[in-house]
Amino acid sequence: MNWYEKLNQYFPVEEMKSKEHMEMLLKEKGDVYHKDEGEYHVMMYAEFDSFIFIDYVYVSPKSRGQGIGHKLMEKLKAKDKPIILEVEPFDYEDSDSEKRLRFYQREGFKHAQSIGYTRKSLATNEVNPMEILYWSPDEESEEVIYEKMKEMYEKIHTYKDEEIYGESYQPVEEVLKIDKSRDADIFDALENLKSV
Repeated sequence: MNWYEKLNQYFPVEEMKSKEHMEMLLKEKGDVYHKDEGEYHVMMYAEFDSFIFIDYVYVSPKSRGQGIGHKLMEKLKAKDKPIILEVEPFDYEDSDSEKRLRFYQREGFKHAQSIGYTRKSLATNEVNPMEILYWSPDEESEEVIYEKMKEMYEKIHTYKDEEIYGESYQPVEEVLKIDKSRDADIFDALENLKSV
């Protein structure tokens, strides 16, 4: 299986960029957009001057528990920049959802509670809410993370979207919002699981 097939099998269709989109990013934005690939993993990420955005991380089920995900995170943390990523809202029915969140929690990621993020999928036409997790060496504020997410959205997610998909993603102002009244920490759901 090639790197794209691995990602495509693991991530839901509404979260996947097309292969053409990712290959174009690798080719035309190769100074920013990167693929880290090994026998048991694929990680797609964008490294900007002041932060890193993890687009996709896949670790083969055969090799889970061997520390591959931890090593990938350590490699990025060594760059000493905030690291940002998107995850689906916590799903009690999905054990992968719990494992994913526990992994990022162990790695020291925080939930950007005040950042609302909903994006319409061009593949399914459905609106998908996502949550933002971040790790920061300098305790960045959520407002700073929000500004970095906006930059990433415009430079990576919507890069040549109309040319690739025949239509554009929504403008960043519709997708990302700061909302101080959002006060549910996604990691609290994990703690609630323990007490059940």
